Amino acid sequence: MTEKRTPSAVDAVAEDYVDDMLALSPSLALYLGLDGAEGFDDLSPAGLSALNDLTVSTLKRLDEAEAGAELDEVDRVTVDAMRDRLGVDRDLFEAGIKHASLNVIESPLQQVRDAFDLMPTSTTDDWETISTTLAAIPASLAGYQESLASARENGRVAARIQIEKVIEQARALAEPGSNFDRLVAGASDIPAALRSDLSDHAAAARESASALAEFLGSQLLPAAGENEACGREAYGLHSRDFLGAEVDFDETYAWGLEELARIDAEQRKVAAKIVPGADLFEVMDALNKDPERTLVGTDALREWMQSVADEAIAELGKTHFDIPEPVRTIECMIAPSATGGIYYTGPTDDFSRPGRMWWSVPEGVTEFAAWQERTTVYHEGVPGHHLQIGQATYVSGTLNRWRRLMCWVSGHGEGWALYAEKLMADLGFLDDPGDYLGMLDSQRLRAARVVLDIGFHLGLEAPDSLGGGIWNREKAWQFLTDNVAMDRSFLAFELDRYLGWPGQAPSYKIGQRLWEQFRDEAKSAAGADFDLKAFHTQALGLGSVGLDTLGRAMERTR
Repeated sequence: MTEKRTPSAVDAVAEDYVDDMLALSPSLALYLGLDGAEGFDDLSPAGLSALNDLTVSTLKRLDEAEAGAELDEVDRVTVDAMRDRLGVDRDLFEAGIKHASLNVIESPLQQVRDAFDLMPTSTTDDWETISTTLAAIPASLAGYQESLASARENGRVAARIQIEKVIEQARALAEPGSNFDRLVAGASDIPAALRSDLSDHAAAARESASALAEFLGSQLLPAAGENEACGREAYGLHSRDFLGAEVDFDETYAWGLEELARIDAEQRKVAAKIVPGADLFEVMDALNKDPERTLVGTDALREWMQSVADEAIAELGKTHFDIPEPVRTIECMIAPSATGGIYYTGPTDDFSRPGRMWWSVPEGVTEFAAWQERTTVYHEGVPGHHLQIGQATYVSGTLNRWRRLMCWVSGHGEGWALYAEKLMADLGFLDDPGDYLGMLDSQRLRAARVVLDIGFHLGLEAPDSLGGGIWNREKAWQFLTDNVAMDRSFLAFELDRYLGWPGQAPSYKIGQRLWEQFRDEAKSAAGADFDLKAFHTQALGLGSVGLDTLGRAMERTR
């Protein structure tokens, strides 16, 4: 790890903000795995106001710290990043968007449901923390109802279809044997009194989910409209939240269409080399049926993931990246859940627990298409999230806790991971036509998201292939099925996700575009002296920041 930096006045503001946020948001402390975390967030209007008061007061303190001291480059980035992140939080609160938060994937109900997934369950103390957290859920969900009611009075209500689907999720969570009961059933070797408390608290949590479903159906659904598009003004806030950058949506929409057409043409060229004369989706089906490209069983999947990741670390560490020794270890894991998700968890500050790539395999799935997933290993592992997050952890002596633990920007993180996929193709790691087609398929999905998300939420003109006119749900579905090789049940959820969570899905591809722009600008400025390894090391050493902050920081140091 790097030598520890003497904390500045700006660092003090950031550190105090972390402490105050953890006190107001137990769910954040639970997510970060911090000792002493208990309870759950106050989701009522009063709780949201308390968070906003902290945001506003911290922004004021940040101004005072900046005015009272000469800033070094680390402080400049911290000030820029905090103004961006806290500023958009304040603007979302003032617009009433935080009070109205409801969608099928990332809103308070899902946060309550998923909070326990990564909580430790090894000791009695672990189970006491779980019990305390379960006990706090009824009050949190009751407060959430208050916020939704307040938003309704101000004319902010989610679209009907999003509410109906969240009602289904709440009812599923209220059923006997749901997540809460399954969690408690896993408790063993604990005192009888604690086991009784766990059962009681799980039952109360289920009842609160039932009460939420009833509230949504009787109080919110009658006020809901059919229109799922959020409109340009709200979309601007959501996009800033996920990108940490302001972009021209009309230009980006046009670029997304061009990028999609470019990828489609490249895919068809590659597909013709694999199975001449076959349709693109037919070629993909043939690759899925190729036994030489198929991994059978989770043991084979994990071993393959590990070998691909280890090879990438060994080879890239020689050339295009300066990979510190602690970051040269990644563990590829099969997740205990069965959601179908693939994700990365970062190392501890001292690297005693290494970074890990997790693959959550759905029940009954025993075969995996290596041609499609090699690029996924590069996305989640090296040079993707593992190198990105591992590098930021390695320079923990330079970055305060807010920058290490709490500043995560989707466009920066996911944009880097897509940048990493394309980079691996450019460096020759995806020269096999099937593997290259898999990378292009990943890029195509993300380009399609840009077009659909911006076009739908801003009410832009749909492509001629959809008949033109204004985007609607039917056109969005046709667009997805025309462009994405994914099981229709997964694709249906993806559509609900995009329409209910504006601005998030495009952040991957727009983030990649900006990462490539910053690299190309640095290369142009340096000319023959450009050092790609140095560019990567410097950019990743900043940690996850908004993309405008990243661009300004890289420009200052050219």
